[in-house]
Amino acid sequence: MFARISDRSTEFPGIFGESLIQNDLSRRVSLNEFSYKKGTEIFGEKEPADYVYQVVSGAVRSYKLLSDGRRQIGAFHLTNDIFGLEIGSDHRFTAEAIIDTTVRLMKRRSLELVAESDVTVARNLLSMTTSNLRHAEDHMLLLGRKTSLERVAAFLIEMDRRSTAAGVLALPMCRRDIADYLGLTLETVSRALSRLHDLDILGFIGNTQRQIVLLDRKKLASFDLQN
Repeated sequence: MFARISDRSTEFPGIFGESLIQNDLSRRVSLNEFSYKKGTEIFGEKEPADYVYQVVSGAVRSYKLLSDGRRQIGAFHLTNDIFGLEIGSDHRFTAEAIIDTTVRLMKRRSLELVAESDVTVARNLLSMTTSNLRHAEDHMLLLGRKTSLERVAAFLIEMDRRSTAAGVLALPMCRRDIADYLGLTLETVSRALSRLHDLDILGFIGNTQRQIVLLDRKKLASFDLQN
């Protein structure tokens, strides 16, 4: 299921900037680290949003189950990404570990108290909120206006932009996850990837085909009408 890794006081990367670390070493916030096995729920939809999370290693998907039983994935959270920061008091999505994952947890109230008196933290919180809204808008446009090939191309471009590895795009999510993120069927995603492979835009490494080499980024971007 999940296990506590540590309970310590430290800075929360991505929220506390270097200025806070340098200028106010005495103020700390309590962080916990937990590890979650593949497929384990981190928090559920409509549960109290009492904590903010950051991916230390692994990957997380945020999703909602629709009334007809389908799953809609709203976002993928990769290493160093911060998630679970809600506008309201409850979580709107369920968060689940895609692979074995370690996350940091910080109490939301502690973060809010620090932000009330520190402009750097407040500014970073606003920046993260704005970034989340931008991602939601881009995702809405992707679902509403793009063909299946354009959606898959846009997804690969997004993952390439967020990847820290050079040359190879190692996807932690399976094709079913990609389909539920793009609002497509598994078969449609597979056909789109095969089409891009046939056009010599990408190549596959390994039997699972989760390691992708982008051979022609310019040609791939031509399928993404937002670029």
